[in-house]
Amino acid sequence: MSDNQSWNSSGSEEDIEPREDLGHHAGVADLSGVLSKWTNYIHGWQDRWVVLKNNTLSYYKSQDETEYGCRGSLCLSKAVITPHEFDECRLDISVNDSVWYLRAQDPEHRHGWIDSIELHRADSGYGSESSLRRHGSMLSLTSATSGYSATSTSSFKKGHSLREKLAEMETFRDILCRQVDTLQKYFDGCADAVSKDELQRDKIVEDDEDDFPNTRTDGEFLHSNGSKEKLFQSLTPKGINGIDFKGEAITFKATTAGILATLSHCIDLMVKREDSWQRRLDKEMEKRRRMEESYKSALNELKKKSHFGGPDYEEGPNSLINEDEFFDAVEAALDRQDKIEEQCQTEKTRIQRSSPLPHGDIYSSAGTHRFSEKVEEMVKNHMTYSLQDVGGDANWQLVVEEGEMKVYRREVEENGIVLDPLKATHSVKGVTGHEVCHYFWDTAYRNDWETTIENFNVLETLSDNAVIVYQTHKRVWPASQRDVLYLSAMRKILANNENDPDTWLVCNFSVDHHEAQPSSRCVRAKINIAMICQTLVSPPEGDKEISRDNILCRITYVANVNPGGWAPASVLRAVAKREYPKFLKRFTSYVQEKTAGKPILF
Repeated sequence: MSDNQSWNSSGSEEDIEPREDLGHHAGVADLSGVLSKWTNYIHGWQDRWVVLKNNTLSYYKSQDETEYGCRGSLCLSKAVITPHEFDECRLDISVNDSVWYLRAQDPEHRHGWIDSIELHRADSGYGSESSLRRHGSMLSLTSATSGYSATSTSSFKKGHSLREKLAEMETFRDILCRQVDTLQKYFDGCADAVSKDELQRDKIVEDDEDDFPNTRTDGEFLHSNGSKEKLFQSLTPKGINGIDFKGEAITFKATTAGILATLSHCIDLMVKREDSWQRRLDKEMEKRRRMEESYKSALNELKKKSHFGGPDYEEGPNSLINEDEFFDAVEAALDRQDKIEEQCQTEKTRIQRSSPLPHGDIYSSAGTHRFSEKVEEMVKNHMTYSLQDVGGDANWQLVVEEGEMKVYRREVEENGIVLDPLKATHSVKGVTGHEVCHYFWDTAYRNDWETTIENFNVLETLSDNAVIVYQTHKRVWPASQRDVLYLSAMRKILANNENDPDTWLVCNFSVDHHEAQPSSRCVRAKINIAMICQTLVSPPEGDKEISRDNILCRITYVANVNPGGWAPASVLRAVAKREYPKFLKRFTSYVQEKTAGKPILF
């Protein structure tokens, strides 16, 4: 399938302009125009007339069919509009399992369609993606507020016992403070009373020492009646009340015990609360894990549904398309490419290049560069093995025979990937081996005869006959797009004796280069290809000069291609059987056309 051809037909600038006369919403204009719509894996992209009106997207086969009814429509209220990640012209619109793949003419047209769709959605009350995000934020805020209130109330109820214990500890603190104040006041009073007693006792002793001769040293004296009396007795100062130390001690002990018990209870409550929160956290983590697994599973299922039969479908061993459908899709795409190429060849006038073909043996030496040894090795291998006969134990199978052209194949698979080497022989009249190899090697003529290339770029010129080329091939859906990075070298191999013809050879083999690293966009294929040509000359009659009627080019073409990824073996072999003969016939006819009427280049 030629994506370029089908994708580029997406309407003109007039189609994309909003039509003010059709607008019925307040301030929102309707829109209509041509967009490319993906139909299925057989027919690919097709132009359709698309109309956006009343928050509904409808499509018709053409503008002329609008009066007969649409072929399909989508309500945009719950639609998801997704601009494509890599294709700047494409947008996907999905509602549940229904997906429309649309493609505009250019990024500006796509942007206009997306803006118009968003305006219709906003006018219908649903809003764009940004407004949905704003509504989501308000809903989240409301939910968070209500959730906070509920959670806070629940927390207050659960935390009642803890606050109660804290209040008890406050009470115990007040009791202790009062007890300490009481004891402090009592002790201060006692200290004052003792100081007064000591002063009074000293005064009595000094005044009455001579009046009490019978005084004993222990502070007692004898009355005349012989009774003893304490000289100094404790004086109870006024204002000091007695304190029940036993009661106070019991109260203090009970208070401290209560504080310790309350602290222990608080610690137990906090431990239980921590355990409760840890269990809730574990439950939330487990719930989140299940939700993530469910999300991934649903996303995988959605991807399978949305990509099945869609333009983003990729090849692989788990392909949802069976081999027959895969082959039908590839064959239909190749047929479209052939049709497009025929139309281009019919419409355009070939521009004959004014520069003549090079003369002399400028390609006879390999030149000197960093790949010189590798080129010599590849040339030697091709001259040794590629020109060998296909018989014997080589297991070559003849798959195509059309006149002078024969195509052989050896079936080889590695890790499920088809690596079938191919070998073709052909004889072309009127051209020389030098001319065939020149047009095959020179990139200036590449786009004239190669129809599978999307673009190519010469990354580095190593010498006059060696270049490094990076090229991408057109995607043949449902296979992934391929790219190739290879060195192309042209050589002339002189014959060992006069009776054998000289040999011209072009070998293309994969190399690495820093300017073309592998990317996720394309699958990197590996190649080892050789175009080997020898010129046979039949002597003209009499003294006539050699003309193109007297020359014949014998061609041996060998190709070892690793596609770099999986594809059904039957499909790859069927495509090779179809495309290689077409390539040889197309290329040799091009060389005959380009050299007709020009001097022969031996």
